[in-house]
Amino acid sequence: MPASLHLKCEQLQPIGAFKVRGAFTAIARLAPVARGRGVVTSSSGNHGQAVAWVARRFGIRSVVVMPESAPAVKVGGVRRYGGEVVFAGATRSPEQQARAERFATDEGLAFIPPFDHPDVIAGQGTTGLEILDQLPLVRTVLVPVGGGGLLSGITTAITALRPGVDIIGVEPEGAPKLAAALAAGKPATLPATASLADGLLTRAIGQLPWSLIAGKVRRAVGVSEEEIAVAVKTLFDRQGLRVEPSGAVTVAALLSGKVRAEGPIVAVLTGGNVDQDLFERLVTG
Repeated sequence: MPASLHLKCEQLQPIGAFKVRGAFTAIARLAPVARGRGVVTSSSGNHGQAVAWVARRFGIRSVVVMPESAPAVKVGGVRRYGGEVVFAGATRSPEQQARAERFATDEGLAFIPPFDHPDVIAGQGTTGLEILDQLPLVRTVLVPVGGGGLLSGITTAITALRPGVDIIGVEPEGAPKLAAALAAGKPATLPATASLADGLLTRAIGQLPWSLIAGKVRRAVGVSEEEIAVAVKTLFDRQGLRVEPSGAVTVAALLSGKVRAEGPIVAVLTGGNVDQDLFERLVTG
């Protein structure tokens, strides 16, 4: 890895992922009466855990609609933080979204989107503010890309204060939604996505995130399954860090040589919630 590389370790957040930033900001900004009725979200895992964790601290109900294929470690996390888990459809499927919206309508719960919401994006953007505070001379920032909430938040924060910083989105080759959006000039829905990076399987960049990154993020880098696996193992072997595949894609881009950037470089590690069996296979393989 480059000598000038710095790791932004969001896997050390209370729920093991950056998502707590956006969930807390969005729930805290709800009107007290609306917040008191409880919240609901649609999530493949980390956002759901974040919503449940924040809801418990406000003493309110939380419901998380998760895909049937959600990793057991993330399902268990939602329940451990007091969230009610409901399974519906595949990751980011219309069925999953519709079920969450029905809960919001039928039971009066406030819907907290995983990425396509201004308060969620504002919360994620605090990551960018911290990067600039801790490393003012940063020149390149690599960010994992799912629905674009983190990328748009970091982009908004950093370009407002340091417009010369190069921000690069990194995604699995099996889920190139940012690359598709950049090629089309607008969010484009992929027919399907697949990767061991389960947190990055969104089929399209959100409309609001896209409006914030368009013209500011010009590069999407895709990494292979093998490159992601190598990054997870390298982070554990060299740094003793437990990082989930979705969180390790930025390091995968650097280790593979697909990104050769000027330093100082920051690679955002977004989470560390990975099933034990999968993690052991990756780090011993």
